[in-house]
Amino acid sequence: MDFGEAIKSLKAGKKVTRKGWNGKGMFIYLVKGSEIRAMDLKNEALKNVGYAKQSPEEKVCVNAHIDMKAADGSIVVGWLASQTDILAEDWEMA
Repeated sequence: MDFGEAIKSLKAGKKVTRKGWNGKGMFIYLVKGSEIRAMDLKNEALKNVGYAKQSPEEKVCVNAHIDMKAADGSIVVGWLASQTDILAEDWEMA
């Protein structure tokens, strides 16, 4: 499938991958947006956005984004497609 079809699959809750990716077990998936309490942010988000300037109960919007499970098992938060990925026609369900 092409990138447009891959995006539709992500929006339908599916995981997708490319045949052309060298690492085994790599795939991308859509993380839906959500609202969380400012005090529930973690790490740098808590430090930089946190509730120091806000009420602890104030809500913070976490926008939808695409993450990737990398070949080494790590998660790439906010994966970005390269031009090669966008133009590829070797997308498939993971």
